[in-house]
Amino acid sequence: MARIAVIGAGMGALAAAARLAVAGHRVAVYERTETYGGAVRRFERDGFSFDTGPGLLPLPAVWRDLFVKTGKEPLEACVELVQVDPSARHVFADGSEVSLPNASRAGVVSALEETLGAGAGQRWGDFLVRAREAWDRTRRPLLEEPLWPNWSVLADREPYPSVPHKRLLRTRRAGTLAEIGAWELRDPRLAALLEGHALAYGLDPRATPASAAVLPYMEHAFGMWYVRGGMRELARAVYERCLARRVEFRFDAEVTRVLEKDGRAAGVELADGTVTEADFVVAPGTLSGAAAGVPPRGDGEVAPRRGLPSRLTVLLALRGERPEGAAHRTVVHTEDRDGELESLFGTAPAGPARPTVTVLRPDDPALVPDTGHEAVVVSSVVPAGTDLPAGRVEALITAAERAVPGLHDRVLWYEVRTPADIAAETGAEGGSVPAPALAAGAGRLLHPANTTGLRGLFTVGGWAHPGGGLPHAGMSGALVSGLIVEGPGFRGSQ
Repeated sequence: MARIAVIGAGMGALAAAARLAVAGHRVAVYERTETYGGAVRRFERDGFSFDTGPGLLPLPAVWRDLFVKTGKEPLEACVELVQVDPSARHVFADGSEVSLPNASRAGVVSALEETLGAGAGQRWGDFLVRAREAWDRTRRPLLEEPLWPNWSVLADREPYPSVPHKRLLRTRRAGTLAEIGAWELRDPRLAALLEGHALAYGLDPRATPASAAVLPYMEHAFGMWYVRGGMRELARAVYERCLARRVEFRFDAEVTRVLEKDGRAAGVELADGTVTEADFVVAPGTLSGAAAGVPPRGDGEVAPRRGLPSRLTVLLALRGERPEGAAHRTVVHTEDRDGELESLFGTAPAGPARPTVTVLRPDDPALVPDTGHEAVVVSSVVPAGTDLPAGRVEALITAAERAVPGLHDRVLWYEVRTPADIAAETGAEGGSVPAPALAAGAGRLLHPANTTGLRGLFTVGGWAHPGGGLPHAGMSGALVSGLIVEGPGFRGSQ
């Protein structure tokens, strides 16, 4: 039985801790804040309750696997999972809109064909077939296996089978999401639908490799799910599973240094000077630097990602009941796509008057004081580490009114969550939010391996392989557990 110190109580760390405890190890988690869950938090006031992090769950199979592998109670015995239908409603710049059925390619094709015109659904359906091929080519190396030592194969090879496109007497193939939208989808609304999946993760579709086609494919193939009571209930269930497996937790316990002895990790030192010995240390990918005892990665290894955008979130307490049939999630696309991308990834000082926003309207009585009120969450991508621009909150609410008519008149109060709040909760510089690992693009969208330059030290969570997102956090925990339990020969789940 090994002694294992886990730094941080984010979702990836919790997943690793539960699996390692079941394997017979003595696991202690040191969390610098007062609670668990990382970015998966809850805000409560006046009988209203809001998710302040992820609001929906893709690929619930990852967390089902965790609960199966760590005890007799399945996930559904601990939380109530609800499949969201429609998966999303999209409101486009020209005023047209479409509601897309959950986990139904045929239904999505039919909805797009009926709403956006002849040929639109077929083009999107053909795109999803190609996206599935990219998914099949990258699923194991990007999600289910430790990052290969020869990861450059993933960086150099574009797995998305682009359609040849003749342009200026030359035949070209789409290498980015923006080029797929322009050359293969050939409809600005379909392009917005595609690019919105990248933007939601803070990725610039003009530079994001075509392999990011797997992002919309995952949603259409596996569906989107909600946890009754809010996504914080998933974090609670995983935390309680850890407690049931005798994982020890210490909150308000900041780790300042990883101890090293004879060339391997030997424990952790806390801010109050307490030293705890351990045979293995599991740390978040945000922990780095010589002062923390984490050596730099060697030449040829994937470098840590920097500079990803953050989120601005507005929690809205509304008077009046939620209309029957309202979509759980609505994406309102900007009317100034170029201006928005330039403000996020270029040099423009401010975003458009109406940015792209995601509006979440859960049909969940647990979130409101009574049926005469509604809890709504509006969010948008913003640059990390920046002060809140004047008028930005009003811009979000104004944009969201296209999804919730009369929104301004219904507001009782609202609470704003900024990049600074995300930084405080997760430790990510500037409140950056990690994106999932993606192939191609010269390796820019890969994340560092879970192993490090110090033997016995492993990294877990959104800033390590396989990157950001709730499913990826769970996969990260499974990979770290496998590497510790089975050793360097571990090759992932079968």
